[in-house]
Amino acid sequence: MKIWILATAFLISIRSISQSAEPETPKPATIEQIERRLAEGTHLLDVRTKEEWAEGHLKGATLVPVTEDDFLEKAKAILEKRDVNTDGSNNDEVVVYCRSGKRSAIAAKQLRAAGYTVYDLNGGFTSWQAAGKPVVKPKPTQEK
Repeated sequence: MKIWILATAFLISIRSISQSAEPETPKPATIEQIERRLAEGTHLLDVRTKEEWAEGHLKGATLVPVTEDDFLEKAKAILEKRDVNTDGSNNDEVVVYCRSGKRSAIAAKQLRAAGYTVYDLNGGFTSWQAAGKPVVKPKPTQEK
C-alpha cells in the first residue's frame, strides 16, 4: 500500500513539473500595445490571404499568408532582411494579424518556435477597423 501511494505521488509530481515546463502561450496584444510596438519599428506581418489583403491592410504590413506551405520560410526571409534596428542591434520582434485572430495565433506559434518575440493583434484586422484605426485601402482601378 505504501508503495502504491508513493508511486502515485511520484507520478503526480512528474506531471505537474512537465506541465509547468511547457511555455505558456502569451495572450493576444491589445490595439494600444500593438500601436506602441509599431511606433518602435517592430516588423508587421499580415498573415491573411491575398484577397483579404486587397480589401485593406495595416500601413507598413507585409503580406505572408499563413495558409501557404512555406509560410515560415517566407516570413523568416522577410524578417531577416529587416532585422537590424537603426542602432545596429538585432530586432527579433514581430507583430502578426489576420482577420479575427485564429490564423495569426497559428503564425505566432510558428514564429515563436523559430525564436521570434511575437505580438498577435487581439481580434485581428476586424478589431483594428472597428476601433477606427487607419487602414490602407487599394485605389479602385478605372476601366478603360
